[in-house]
Amino acid sequence: MDNKSTKPYVPTELGTENVGKLLAKYALPSIIAMVASSTYNIIDSIFVGQGVGDMAISGMAVAYPFMNLSTALGAMVGVGASTVISVRLGQGKYDVAQHILGNTLSLNILIGIIFTVAGIYFMDPILGIFGATSATLPYAHEYMLIILLGNIVTHCYFGLNAVLRSAGHPKAAMNLTFLTILVNTVLDPLFIFGFGWGIAGAAWATILAQAVSLAVQLRLFSRKSELLHLRKGTYRLHPDIVRQILAIGLSPFLMNACACLVVLICNNRLLQYGGDLAIGAYGIVNRVLFVFVTIVFGLIQGMQPIVGYNWGAHLDHRVWQVLRYSMIAATAVTTTAFLVGELMPELVIHAFGAGPELTGIATRGYRIVVALFPLVGMQMVIGNFFQSIGHAAKSIFLSLTRQLIFLLPLLIFLPRWWELDGVWWSMPISDGVSFMVAGTMLVWQMGRLKRKHRPQA
Repeated sequence: MDNKSTKPYVPTELGTENVGKLLAKYALPSIIAMVASSTYNIIDSIFVGQGVGDMAISGMAVAYPFMNLSTALGAMVGVGASTVISVRLGQGKYDVAQHILGNTLSLNILIGIIFTVAGIYFMDPILGIFGATSATLPYAHEYMLIILLGNIVTHCYFGLNAVLRSAGHPKAAMNLTFLTILVNTVLDPLFIFGFGWGIAGAAWATILAQAVSLAVQLRLFSRKSELLHLRKGTYRLHPDIVRQILAIGLSPFLMNACACLVVLICNNRLLQYGGDLAIGAYGIVNRVLFVFVTIVFGLIQGMQPIVGYNWGAHLDHRVWQVLRYSMIAATAVTTTAFLVGELMPELVIHAFGAGPELTGIATRGYRIVVALFPLVGMQMVIGNFFQSIGHAAKSIFLSLTRQLIFLLPLLIFLPRWWELDGVWWSMPISDGVSFMVAGTMLVWQMGRLKRKHRPQA
């Protein structure tokens, strides 16, 4: 595979444009796209809650981590590929970047097929592990069967949308997310209320909306005038490319996988101490907070190509600058989540059509969970910064601290003393400790790099 090529259009603005303006240009479309993406999950829950009932909301809450695993696998390939592409573009290796695009599509299809077959075969046992009961399993099964049948579409859609941003098209990635939401929002009431399909209608709306956007993505990447485009000879999986993609993408995947494991443990503890409604309450809180988390993810997605390009070009001063701006912005977002959770949780929870008992459980849980949420934004940015500069092991470790290493023991032990409140309090305590670890690692890394004095390009 040749690392050289004639020099077509290159997004040189990544290495020359004002960092603040550049971050806004790349991050805002990603933020809007990510918020919109998380919004259509909330839209599904609202329509299902209004059209089917509280048990259906709990059924979706059980199915959600399983569904998130599918999304996480697609994002793993997409984020890994987009990061490697950014670095290769910064190094001027355009042919390598072209092959990465082809491998991204092939790898997503392969992983999608494997996950679909395994997911359908083991679906009910997995849903049972995630906390499904005789009351919620029928809803969760009906929803997940359709989601799994469309799993390959989900993988390719999320994977190619991440690559679009690194190819210099952040607005196109944003617009495609908007298209997905628009189609989903139109189909949800039609399928749930008009056709009477219930929770299955929400699942079909999700898959069909992603399929429409995937078709547009494939058309965009088929244009030979684009810097990166699909072409013959790039689809055969190259071991070195696959290894790089998975090494970088493993960190965000582990974050999502750990989140699923945490939901599994949470659901079981909630079921033990609060019943099906406690699981529904956590599902609502989790989805609301996910909106704020996805804003930070959008910011990070805008940050990644800038950091990757400038790291590859040895423009370290620009790397530190975009990191600083990203941390400030992320903290502002998670602080907003804290204020909403402490001051007006009932207003948000009522939108899901929750009854009085469900609202009461969710309100208390919301207020506790966001107690140290302002720190989460910086912790996420720091973890993904290490990912963007190719330090995958450090990024993976930081992903595991907040989601698994600290949180899991807390979920096991705190409920023994504080029962349901112990489940809620496990999350902010883990947030605080994880932030301290991430901050320490960043300070150490900055000192180490400054001592090495990397040459400027």
